Amino acid sequence: MPNSPIRNLSRLQSSASTSRVLNLLTVWRHHRDDPEWIEQPLFLNAHLNRALIIKHRLRRDEFDLFRSRRQVATKVIIPVDPNDLKLGGRYVFVGQSNFKQVISQVFGASMPEEDLQTLRMIDDLPSLDPFLVREQLARHGRTPGRVYFELTEADRRRMFAFAQAEISPLVAMSMGSDARTADRAGVLVGKILSNADGEEMEPLRLTLRLAKEEYAEGVFCWKGFLYYKWSIASVMNDIGPVLAEISRLRPSGKVTPEDQAELTSAREVLCRRITRTLSKASATLKVYDDAYRQLTQNGQPTAFREFLLEAPHLFTRLGEQVGALQHIVSFWRYRVRGGLISPEEMHDIYADFVGSLAERDDVATAQAA
Repeated sequence: MPNSPIRNLSRLQSSASTSRVLNLLTVWRHHRDDPEWIEQPLFLNAHLNRALIIKHRLRRDEFDLFRSRRQVATKVIIPVDPNDLKLGGRYVFVGQSNFKQVISQVFGASMPEEDLQTLRMIDDLPSLDPFLVREQLARHGRTPGRVYFELTEADRRRMFAFAQAEISPLVAMSMGSDARTADRAGVLVGKILSNADGEEMEPLRLTLRLAKEEYAEGVFCWKGFLYYKWSIASVMNDIGPVLAEISRLRPSGKVTPEDQAELTSAREVLCRRITRTLSKASATLKVYDDAYRQLTQNGQPTAFREFLLEAPHLFTRLGEQVGALQHIVSFWRYRVRGGLISPEEMHDIYADFVGSLAERDDVATAQAA
């Protein structure tokens, strides 16, 4: 049953990445006394606001929980004891059959409709990186506190060197290039990634020519682009081998000529979609690179300032593209590589991948038809 206890939550918490897990339990532990957490909660239900929300690859025995076929679902886990994750927890999948009934059993009867809507918004996303979740909610008029959208310490460590190299031209422009440029860039990156504010960040605000009320939003967007630029560099290293394997893989067992023709067509569509998504993501990052170059090479902060203020609608789609590509890479490694795949399952996997790469206007057109 979806609301049965599960184990290994402590291992999940320690190894989780921000693109796969929204760890509200850690947010609660670190920020439960902060005014933002108290006054601008992500969820109104107290148990749900301390949950672990996960993008979960469905197992075969879980497919029947949904009315329509899907490969990945959003799993919401409530620990039995938030202070001892080894005891496991109870869970529910967003959108499963009898969702409202099951979630009431897991979380209690006081589940506000607003919380259910927020879960559905999160379920619509290909990943749970904090920038994408924040913009998805903002599009629907939801503005939880910033404490919910911080990078994990693990991600900050992994992207630190990348961000330091990116920030160095700005430091060199502002303070001159010398042996201390890298160290100064490192200090600035640490402040940006940890959401530092106040007088110590005033020189950066003045350099970017942002009003005080614009600064927090502008730097959040900048951090988002740094995060996606870092993420897509890794994706581009991985997606090439996956594309090659998609082209080579053939289904197991007996395959009819009709099945073969359908799979060949689906494979070609998928490869074109992956290539197109990579191209569009690269084009969006070029907009960022061009604006940043105007700042650091030509000393024109206006272009970069305007870019930061317009950035949310750009990196929303960029986040969806990166999340879809990460999903393809991780799922392929988890389920497909080295395994036997029936024609039916292969067709479902291709359809899931193509669906995750679909443009919003593609979806809107299909719905209108």
